[in-house]
Amino acid sequence: MELRIGVDLGGTKIELLALEAAGKEVFRKRVPTPQGDYAATLEAVTSLVGNAEKELKAKATLGIGIPGALSRVSGLVKNANSTCLNGRDLKGDLEKSLGREIRIANDANCFALSEAVDGAGRGAKVVFGVILGTGVGAGIVVNGELLVGPNAIAGEWGHNPLPLPRTEDLPLPDCYCGRKGCIETYLSGPALARDGEQLDRYEERLARALAGVINILDPDVIVLGGGISNIPRLYADVPGSWARHVFSDQVATKLVPPVHGDSSGVRGAAWLWGR
Repeated sequence: MELRIGVDLGGTKIELLALEAAGKEVFRKRVPTPQGDYAATLEAVTSLVGNAEKELKAKATLGIGIPGALSRVSGLVKNANSTCLNGRDLKGDLEKSLGREIRIANDANCFALSEAVDGAGRGAKVVFGVILGTGVGAGIVVNGELLVGPNAIAGEWGHNPLPLPRTEDLPLPDCYCGRKGCIETYLSGPALARDGEQLDRYEERLARALAGVINILDPDVIVLGGGISNIPRLYADVPGSWARHVFSDQVATKLVPPVHGDSSGVRGAAWLWGR
């Protein structure tokens, strides 16, 4: 049996999912993420994979989604909000402990790939997959292939400045990345909570931010993920607001919820080995 294993290495949980060749789920397990402990994180991932393969009685390809990226210069993890991963040779260390080649991608890239392969963006030429959760990120899939870029930052939409700041957007909030006024500081789950759950203002900011994406990338579909994607009114209200910021006489881009929900990231990690 041909198997693909995906692992979503999140800040609070590590989830493993095994898929058959056609995408049918055959195994799933979650464990808590060891907080701030790199060695314990390596052990948790290694143990999860080993136990899954023991139960499935098969070896699998392995893809891992992380809240960061691998540097094109050093191969080490960078830009991870799970900061114990930064500067570490996660790929090399896991390949050593698991005895095989693995593939690692940003968790938002994994989400976008999942929804492009067999989710809400299936059949679309250009899919922009957005994570609106503890942080804000995105991934880009073109003709079924992830766009990563020479700097490994394609889709890092959350760390662009919010367009056209208004009085109510000031002063520009500090971001953990060291900049001010990043989209993440306005559109993450914690940002929405700090803003007193003002959904009208949130939707207007999201419309402004996504209009910039449409002007540059012109995607067929934008898929929302993360906890905030569960708010149904976003899918009508945000497209109703973004037209005034888009450089076109019409906006055909669709804004849609994910088909695979919270499972999309881990499914996308499994799909890093192709179809």
